[in-house]
Amino acid sequence: MPKIIAVTAAVLSAIVILSGVPRAQTPNVHLNPVIAKLAQGKTVYGLNTGDLSLANARETARAPVDFVYVDMEHNPLDFPALHMFLLGMTDRAMVLKKGNLQPNVALMARFPPEADQSQWVVKQALDIGLHGVIFNGVDRPEQALIAVKSMRYPQLRGSKYFEPNGIRGAAPGNATWIWGISGDEYERHADLWPLNPDGDLLAMLMIESVEGLENVNAIAATPGVGALFLGAGNDLAHSMGVRTGDPEVEAGFQKVLAACKARKIGCAITANTANDVARRVKEGWNIIRSTVPAISAGRTLLNEKQ
Repeated sequence: MPKIIAVTAAVLSAIVILSGVPRAQTPNVHLNPVIAKLAQGKTVYGLNTGDLSLANARETARAPVDFVYVDMEHNPLDFPALHMFLLGMTDRAMVLKKGNLQPNVALMARFPPEADQSQWVVKQALDIGLHGVIFNGVDRPEQALIAVKSMRYPQLRGSKYFEPNGIRGAAPGNATWIWGISGDEYERHADLWPLNPDGDLLAMLMIESVEGLENVNAIAATPGVGALFLGAGNDLAHSMGVRTGDPEVEAGFQKVLAACKARKIGCAITANTANDVARRVKEGWNIIRSTVPAISAGRTLLNEKQ
């Protein structure tokens, strides 16, 4: 009898493996590919887009990058289109191939309101199923705190990561569908990394002004902030009263990088060419926004595998 039980168990295990059924998700399995790599000390690469067509969604889902962010700060604020784009990025064949529910490409978005006015936008975005939110125009640590709180659920009593306590309302029906997990599992994953090491949501704050630079260390130190982002630096240059290529702007970039390194959080920048990609990675930037050709060529210069 024990022999029969052992053989039966082995057969059932083989069926599960061969069927390609994803293993059960646990809190320490990151479902956000960006966070999974950042947590391992790796550099992540991504694109931005304003094209929310289903054709672009399918192409983006299999692009050789880790994330895409939709710019709705300077493009129309269109939640139905964003929702359809995320649905279009759902790649069942890739789930079967990988054997888990982590997508190859995470979706984030950037919205019109500044951080201290964006709670309703954040609620909509996360309930759709996004993996992160990019907050523009963060000038003060108080704004950073509001951004963090808007992305977190109110914490259970005795929570290990209670503060900053969240204000997000609980109705993630669309998000659970996109992520492919239950409501309870979603609440375990839907917290901010690196505040909660098991979290799979990323709060990325944009430093775009002289005031933001002056407060960058306090902003970076806000618990729950996962990354700072400079974009192309156009707004920062305007705030300084100089042109984009001015040395003063680059000095501001380096000040942001130093703050990120000191707090051990992500630091994101736009790189327009392969040489720019390689240079920024060598400086220590670990989130690079560029184009697929520039990213591929830059990684070749760095002798880095895809």
